[in-house]
Amino acid sequence: MKVVAAYLLAVLGGKTTPTAEDIKDILGSVGAEADDDRIQLLLSEVKGKDITELIASGREKLASVPAGGGGAVAVAATGGGGGAAAAPAAAEAKKEEKVEEKEESDDDMGFSLFD
Repeated sequence: MKVVAAYLLAVLGGKTTPTAEDIKDILGSVGAEADDDRIQLLLSEVKGKDITELIASGREKLASVPAGGGGAVAVAATGGGGGAAAAPAAAEAKKEEKVEEKEESDDDMGFSLFD
């Protein structure tokens, strides 16, 4: 990943086709080790390609990757009925927590010498 980042930094710095030396210089400037095999692999993969087109195609590929939270899976796994019952219970728990916090803050009015 650091090789890709160094390549992109070189492109942002004005190099249209960064060389292995450019990447090594960037990595060396921050004290990172440069792996020649990874640098050569990256350079062979991007040779003759426009970086903006590569980024655009990468975004399209990432858009198709599912990135949902675990909550939806848990509801689906319980069979629907259990998930619906859990939601009101969670809402009640939040409501109770808010009430408890309010009661505590009323007792000491937010001032305490020992907290």
